[in-house]
Amino acid sequence: MRTERKPTRLDRVFARLDREPERPAHISVPEMSRHRIVLLGATLAFYVAIVWAVVITSWLVRLDWQVMFFRPYQQWSEIHAFVDYYVVLGQRGPTAVMVAAWLGWRSWRQHTLRPLLALGVSLLLLNLTVGAAKLGMGRLGPHYATAIGSNEMWLGGDIFPSGHTANAVVTWGILAYLASTPRARRWLSALSAVTSLGVGLSTVYLGTHWLSDVLLGWAAGLLILLALPWFEPLIARSETWIFDLRDRWRARRADAVPQGTVPVEAPVLLKPLTTATDDEAAAREASTAARETSSTPRSARQTAYHLAPGPHTVRAERMPVTPAGSRRPAHPDRPTRGGAPTARPLTGG
Repeated sequence: MRTERKPTRLDRVFARLDREPERPAHISVPEMSRHRIVLLGATLAFYVAIVWAVVITSWLVRLDWQVMFFRPYQQWSEIHAFVDYYVVLGQRGPTAVMVAAWLGWRSWRQHTLRPLLALGVSLLLLNLTVGAAKLGMGRLGPHYATAIGSNEMWLGGDIFPSGHTANAVVTWGILAYLASTPRARRWLSALSAVTSLGVGLSTVYLGTHWLSDVLLGWAAGLLILLALPWFEPLIARSETWIFDLRDRWRARRADAVPQGTVPVEAPVLLKPLTTATDDEAAAREASTAARETSSTPRSARQTAYHLAPGPHTVRAERMPVTPAGSRRPAHPDRPTRGGAPTARPLTGG
């Protein structure tokens, strides 16, 4: 009987990942170059400048109020429906699902877990940094403003920086970060920048964010993408740990369920209640009786057979003694065995 374990979908996924090296040689991993460090420093300075301009209630706060009083959703009401759908490109749930599906396919084709792990690290950094800034500064949105001309800081809000804008920068920018060629990286970088700025301006159009919220959200997302090469060693170690865990899990399953031919258990035979010594004695007695058969007369053979040593059984263990003769009931038409035949009537004549 041959039993083989049917491979599951998870086994097929890991088999696909094992076909090539975990990190193909033609895919370059971004490094923390001098150019990237300069961009990171400039973006961080821009981030601090926006926060400082809002805290001191500078001209940027006055611009925020002017845009709010302009009410773009009333000035261009014909595009309101389109903007309602377009702003979904900045919501964390739908965009994370779409980008994770694409990067999952990339992981399948490239036989590596790096795209999915990079997306997970970037979203984790986004939640930590942007979430902490929102709760720490506590700015109220345009619909909940309390005093005209104020910066609305530290009043229990959670809109500074803009989460939609930062999420759009990180979610769509990770595609450019993981691009296989420099040309694809440039095109995807421009596309993600336009998409994220469009999402931020859509929130200003709908009146849910100040203009300064969008600028700070764009800077917050760009800081995460620029700092992501520092986390590449962590991503590589996580990938190695996952594959090691996979190997241990496979080995444990192989030990629990052996593959190949499974021996069929033989039926259990009931042995007589005799010991090994009794079996050997019975075999010797049978061979002795066979040798004596040819040379001993019938009477002697019978005497030797009945007087041969062997296990003695009591009366209760013997077969019950039956009377001599046939056990069948007497038939009225049949003569008794051993008696005189009955006279048959003569016919004819």
